Amino acid sequence: MTDHYDARETRDPAQREAELFARLPEVLRRAMAAPAYAERLEGVDPAIITSRAALARLPVLRKSELPALHKAAPPFGGLVAGPPGSFARLFTSPGPIFEPEAAQADAWRGARALFAAGFRPGDVVLNTFSYHLTPGGFIFDTSARALGCAVIPAGPGNTEQQFELIEAYRPIGYSGTPDFLKILLDAAESARRDVSSIKRALVSGAAFPKSLQEEIKLRGIEAYQAFGTADLGMVAFETEARDGMVVNEDLILEIVRPGTGAPVAEGDVGEMVVTSLDLHHPWIRLALGDLTAALPGASPCGRTNMRIKGWMGRADQTTKVKGMFVRPEQIAEIGKRHPELGRLRLVVTRSGETDVMTLKAETAAASTAFQSELAATLRTVTKLGGNVELVGAGALPNDGKVISDERS
Repeated sequence: MTDHYDARETRDPAQREAELFARLPEVLRRAMAAPAYAERLEGVDPAIITSRAALARLPVLRKSELPALHKAAPPFGGLVAGPPGSFARLFTSPGPIFEPEAAQADAWRGARALFAAGFRPGDVVLNTFSYHLTPGGFIFDTSARALGCAVIPAGPGNTEQQFELIEAYRPIGYSGTPDFLKILLDAAESARRDVSSIKRALVSGAAFPKSLQEEIKLRGIEAYQAFGTADLGMVAFETEARDGMVVNEDLILEIVRPGTGAPVAEGDVGEMVVTSLDLHHPWIRLALGDLTAALPGASPCGRTNMRIKGWMGRADQTTKVKGMFVRPEQIAEIGKRHPELGRLRLVVTRSGETDVMTLKAETAAASTAFQSELAATLRTVTKLGGNVELVGAGALPNDGKVISDERS
């Protein structure tokens, strides 16, 4: 596989960036036609939001806020200007969060992810994501059909009937979770059913550890990973380079310090924040609550868009200490009040029957006086007392974690 889905994937990165931000003002204008965005972005002039620096000044919309917004102003929380009837399909995810599917081909932008995984027009694909009320099944179904594939809408479970379909239609591709792929292969081996037609897979929705990757490969299947959400569809995907995930076209992906909207330094781990350029249903700085880090340079596969390491954990590290919630936003506030600090990490442990907080802070300004000053800020911001440990620059791991709950 050496070709690409289209020429957009290999264009000059500066050209892509210019085109994205040339389109953004109109997307913002469309978003602000919806009441919730009009309120959140009050006073913003869309015409001047034409760079990453300008975009970073807009407030983030946390995915964790969506259930409350949707409950207060059903169905879409005032974030969508059009009525439900203007969409093709209407879904729900736990929360509940209500998600519409736009009435357009490849509405979830997944065809190029399938193409990167080796799927081609005319392939038969076994799709085992759920079709019941949630969008997962339709994300992969519509993406495969946009590519020109025939889809077996299997959903998860019922392996016996799936074996009958596989033996009859001989699908070459699989889409679903990596866990269910293993279940399917193990069950087929036990039942002596022939599923050997499946040669490639695009998996998502669950961890795909190295051990399982190797096992699937040994069983004759080239499996690739994709990262997506029910709100945005396909965000990033693996390619034949096997070197991180390439961000999808028509998205602006930022990586920010957890609890803030401030972009991290290049290469640092942070929270994914995505702006989509879908005029019918735009998302403006949607903070997903998932951690990643950008990789330098372009992918060896020739695709030139931004690359990320993939999913690296959850950004929402809120924990309860002595009966009170401590949030990443509060740790970020401590950093704002003391700009001489580098990375911060609040470590929560137990001593006897008591919770203990220790703020570890990177700084070159180590002194007893500064340590006491920082302890006072910790108490002011969190309303809880804690210890402070000053460490040198680079001493804390670059893993995006700002609160580490180490209580057993």
